[in-house]
Amino acid sequence: MSDSCPTPNTAAPPKTKARGPISRVLAPIRGQLIVAAVLAAAGSMLTLVPLAGIEQIARLALSNAGTAADIGRVVCISVACLFVGMALITAGELLAHRADNRITHQLRVAIGQRLMQVPLGWFTERASSEVKRAMQDDIGTLHSLTAHFFTTLGRALGAVLISVVYLFAMDWRLALVSLLPFPAFFVFLRRAMQASATHMDAVITGMARIDDAVVEFVNGMPLVKAFGDRGNAQDRYRAAVEAFAQTFTGFTRPLVASMAKANALVAPVTVLGLVLLAGMLFIALGWIEPLQLLPFALVTPGLCAPLHLLHYITHDLNNAVGAAQRVHALLDTPVLPAPATGRSPNGNEVRVEQLSHAYSPGNPVLNNLSFTLAPGTITAIVGPSGAGKSTVARLLLRFFDPDSGRITLGGVDLRDIQTQALYQHIGFVLQEVRLIHASVADNIALGRPTATREQIEAAARLANIHQRIMQLPRGYDSVLGEDAQLSGGEQQRLSIARAVLLDPPLLVLDEATAAVDADSEAAIQTALSRFAQGRTLLVIAHRLDTVMHADQILVLDQGELREQGRHAELLERQGLYARLWAQGHYQDTEKKALPAC
Repeated sequence: MSDSCPTPNTAAPPKTKARGPISRVLAPIRGQLIVAAVLAAAGSMLTLVPLAGIEQIARLALSNAGTAADIGRVVCISVACLFVGMALITAGELLAHRADNRITHQLRVAIGQRLMQVPLGWFTERASSEVKRAMQDDIGTLHSLTAHFFTTLGRALGAVLISVVYLFAMDWRLALVSLLPFPAFFVFLRRAMQASATHMDAVITGMARIDDAVVEFVNGMPLVKAFGDRGNAQDRYRAAVEAFAQTFTGFTRPLVASMAKANALVAPVTVLGLVLLAGMLFIALGWIEPLQLLPFALVTPGLCAPLHLLHYITHDLNNAVGAAQRVHALLDTPVLPAPATGRSPNGNEVRVEQLSHAYSPGNPVLNNLSFTLAPGTITAIVGPSGAGKSTVARLLLRFFDPDSGRITLGGVDLRDIQTQALYQHIGFVLQEVRLIHASVADNIALGRPTATREQIEAAARLANIHQRIMQLPRGYDSVLGEDAQLSGGEQQRLSIARAVLLDPPLLVLDEATAAVDADSEAAIQTALSRFAQGRTLLVIAHRLDTVMHADQILVLDQGELREQGRHAELLERQGLYARLWAQGHYQDTEKKALPAC
């Protein structure tokens, strides 16, 4: 296995931010969303005008003072307000969705541009699902915020505001009594949220335990089938599920009780019953006329739906806050500083000068390392696990920058070379193969998109993968993951073809054959032997037999260069290299050694 290479701690120091994550997301479209919310609120108010029209029509009809023309006028005004209100709501929704389309496009582009500038080492510790969640799922969650939250909020607040104003205009005393259930609703709702919050940490912990138990249970299934061990993993899974069930019961019991009371208070039938009881009392006391009860019976029960809606969208807002935080965490990812004007290397000699690096303070991985890669030679780096071998390779590829010291290519510090120019000089084949969902040809030509089909096929032949590609349903046009299914060794040879097409003078190999079978390794070794001719090679070796013919072997231990020389010289010294060789620490004599250039 290759050395563990955690992402370096390159995070920028925390900054004091006056705005929260939601405010930062909405900043470019805040004005549009405010206008959309106002349009939705005005539209919601106008759509309730027909309710007042019903009361007015009833008053005209019962008083015998209104003519047909008066009633017709009220009907026309009510219908006109209804359609104008619907038009305003539609305009608000359209504006909000256009603003949402603008901001989601900007966020996705901004994240993509940011990730193009972050250290390549940043990706080694993160699963693609983590980035996908922020770029796709979390931005989808923000869609609900930008496209729906503000217009929904405007409609709900508009309906509540116009209804309350109208009721108080009719009779402030009956309005006070009719609206009593709604403040009580929020009191019970607050209690429910507080009661559930006390158990939320336990619920999250229980879900995490179930996740761990599921992974253990599924991964251990071959052992269960092979050895009949039906107890341990299954019992742990069952225990995790039962513990979560008890925790969830404790979480839901106070929540359900409080929510049931809250919902009962603002049920339309409850509100209407209170209005009728209070109205009859007010009529008996002579405070109002029977006709004055009609608007309260029509309008007050209608307040229940907007208030429920406000509760639900507030819950969605909490999800949007978390999504916005994760999106901005990607946008704030530290990037490697790029040179203002890149310098061109003068030759291909690589010098590592007093190189030191630590992934976390106090835990150095490399300490004062110095060596030279002469053009046209093979240099192998060996050592115990955790010695820092793969870290050297990743620093040479500028996956991240060293804490001190420097690496030069042709006399130029890597930090002064533009990224594109750097990877024209340095190619790499790593143990972890990275392919994209595209055609085989596009994957080979990823670093050189202008390459012709003949050049792509020539690179594939040199990488010993051409014949396998021609067996695919559409040959080089087959799409990986669809009609092109390649084994690990075949994917590795595809990555070699990609490096061949770039034709770099310097090649870094980090145990390119560690995770493949013997047949695939033989094909890969043959491809690498062809490609290595005349190039400078840096080989990260985990088996000493593969580097016996290297021009120089660097022996690392605990981040320091302990020994340096050729295979025979190092054996004669009877040092660390000789002990590793004698112990057979990495040795496998059946493996084919990489021939010298």
